[in-house]
Amino acid sequence: MTSDQYLLLSKKFPSLFKPHAEENHRNLMDVNIFTSAIRQLIKLCGDDPDRDGLHDTPFRVLKAFLEYTEGYHEDPKLHLEKTFDIQHKGLILVKGIEFFSMCEHHFSPFFGVAHVGYIPKEKITGLSKIGRMADGYAKRFQVQERLTSQIAAAMEEVLEPEGTMVVVEAKHMCMCSRGTKKSTTVTTTTSSHGAFETNADLRSEFFSLIKN
Repeated sequence: MTSDQYLLLSKKFPSLFKPHAEENHRNLMDVNIFTSAIRQLIKLCGDDPDRDGLHDTPFRVLKAFLEYTEGYHEDPKLHLEKTFDIQHKGLILVKGIEFFSMCEHHFSPFFGVAHVGYIPKEKITGLSKIGRMADGYAKRFQVQERLTSQIAAAMEEVLEPEGTMVVVEAKHMCMCSRGTKKSTTVTTTTSSHGAFETNADLRSEFFSLIKN
């Protein structure tokens, strides 16, 4: 990796590439190990890592993975701590929150939308904060089931609502493009707490709203 490439990484990911010489040396070693492994992978797959189109690919792959996993360097729950003193006792639903994540089993993308609803008790958070929180959990090595549960748990822990419900719908490239190769398959996962867990009418209202 060139010095310009390393400088680019240190500017884009300052929390990972520290200014201290010893840490820089250790990070540079890790980067070189990774990019060398990607070169070997390209060879193993049957191509030449030195040809024009692939020469910079190991560095691009590294930068992409650091972007895919930025959620490790924040606590997504903190986005929800900005609350407002607004009295509202009905359902608040943010639907169609687009996300992109990385399957931890094959390092293959999965992507889709999350629908997050809650019935506030005392705390209401900004609508955009729910999207930022969901994105923080998505930008990690994940499975859809855990992602769904983490989003719901964050809502429960920070906002302490009367009830929370989360539905995630996603397509998994590890299933669509390899293995069973079922390209039209969509996986749906749910997590319900409080009033949504005990009240079937509330769950029905939630599902009717996200389908409209």
